[in-house]
Amino acid sequence: MLILGKKRLGPGEEEDDDETAKYRKQISLANLFQRYGFPVSELHSLLAKNKFLWNSSVSELEGSLEILSLCFKLQQNVLVSLVCSCPAVLDLGFLKNWEVGISYLGSLGSSPKVCRSLLDFSRRFQIDPDEFSRCVRVLRVLGLSDGTIGRVLEGFPGVVMMTEQELQKRMDFWSLVGIKRETTDRIYYSFPGVLGYTVENRLKPLLDEFLVMGFDWHLVKQEIVKEPRILSLELGELRTCLEVLKKLKCRVPIKEEIFSQGEFQAGLAVKLRVDRLHRYGFTRRDALNILKREPRAIIYGIEDIEKKIDFLLQTMKFDIDSLIDVPEYLGVHFDKQIVPRHNVIEYLRSKGGLGFEVGLRDIIKPSRLKFYNFYVKPYPECEKMFGRFSDYVEMKPRHPAGLWKIFKPPKYPESKEDLKNIKSFMEEMV
Repeated sequence: MLILGKKRLGPGEEEDDDETAKYRKQISLANLFQRYGFPVSELHSLLAKNKFLWNSSVSELEGSLEILSLCFKLQQNVLVSLVCSCPAVLDLGFLKNWEVGISYLGSLGSSPKVCRSLLDFSRRFQIDPDEFSRCVRVLRVLGLSDGTIGRVLEGFPGVVMMTEQELQKRMDFWSLVGIKRETTDRIYYSFPGVLGYTVENRLKPLLDEFLVMGFDWHLVKQEIVKEPRILSLELGELRTCLEVLKKLKCRVPIKEEIFSQGEFQAGLAVKLRVDRLHRYGFTRRDALNILKREPRAIIYGIEDIEKKIDFLLQTMKFDIDSLIDVPEYLGVHFDKQIVPRHNVIEYLRSKGGLGFEVGLRDIIKPSRLKFYNFYVKPYPECEKMFGRFSDYVEMKPRHPAGLWKIFKPPKYPESKEDLKNIKSFMEEMV
């Protein structure tokens, strides 16, 4: 009697089977993540950098994604952002623990933004859900409203690592400087990160600096309540920003608009734009120099600056360092100048109408008329997309039609005496 056993595979055949199994696992994982809205461009990086996903079963990962989507009500873009920034959040045991723990937060746990922040922070620092419940109770005892507590958990989840004494000390500080509890609640709602600032090393020295600079204490309190992000200023930063503003070389109307809401707000506007440019990789010195050379960028909002930079990087395909050479890009109107000029250049490039490489300086620096004469006027099909100086643009008349008739001088009738005088004058001339 013959006993048939399993056929022994050679080394090459075993390797082929491993590759096949790995390929099938990759296909299964890709299909799963794509079903939950993950873009294909993110999948390769996600799977390559996180080997634990290969060791997890597809059913467990699907269960984790289902909990994030249904239990925590995370929208597709929020879910993708959370998993890409902290893939370890897909641990099924961790999510089941939080599925129970989130219920203890009451109405605060119903906010997808709060859930996203808590899950990310909890997984990174191994914080138990009970710790967040304790933190919420402490914040309520200190007098913060549920709306403010939700904003704090969303914007500054690190509050969970602070003791009750530390939180109490911060609340007492605002009472000592004359700011009421209701106003303090509004400050923390607008700028949750201020809870992380210590009294001795940050808040008190900063307020003392404002007074040394000559600002009235009543004005300081008024500005803090109006814009709590003033508290994000580092020591000496407001002084530096104001010195830069006072030395600006620009037209008077631009400078007046920058200072239209006072020196505090003008200095803060510079600080916020420096911070935003710093996030794109500039040093703070370079960011400040960009604003020095193009003061109009201070007038435009933060969102407008972000939109211009994203367009520069993603659509125009220029490097971020090009702003150091052409800071004027941040000071021109996006819809009226940047987009039309880019469209004209792209059209000419696609038709082979450019005999040289056009840089950011060539697009932004010329005046409207010079750009029109050089790039648009020789190509009539570009006039509509450029708009300015185009025959396609309907120009509004400066005066109503027929107005010239009103200003036409009246015609006086010629009398016999007038004719006689004219005749005698002409005879003398002859």
